[in-house]
Amino acid sequence: MELIVALAIGVLTGSGVWLLLRPRTFQVIIGLALLSYAVNLFIFSTGRLRVDQPPVVGDPVTDISLLADPVPQSLVLTAIVIGFATTALLLVVMIAARGMTGTDHVDGQERDS
Repeated sequence: MELIVALAIGVLTGSGVWLLLRPRTFQVIIGLALLSYAVNLFIFSTGRLRVDQPPVVGDPVTDISLLADPVPQSLVLTAIVIGFATTALLLVVMIAARGMTGTDHVDGQERDS
């Protein structure tokens, strides 16, 4: 299970960095979104991957290591909301820049091939 999560984090990070280095603004925005997904998955995995474990609330348990950690889950939930709002803002800025410059290149100029 840990290998699959580590590979998913690596693929998302690699794809996000590759898209960040592209010259078009939409690709940069998608790259930022992929990087945020990779960070969210990493934060979620720091809470120890537990399946069918009880949450902190409920019956008192003497061994705390048997409980699911709610802090990474709440951090990821908050990061998802902030990431969605940031992506929406970047898309609006991208559309405005496209209308003002007539191109969607990051530097605002078309490159000659």
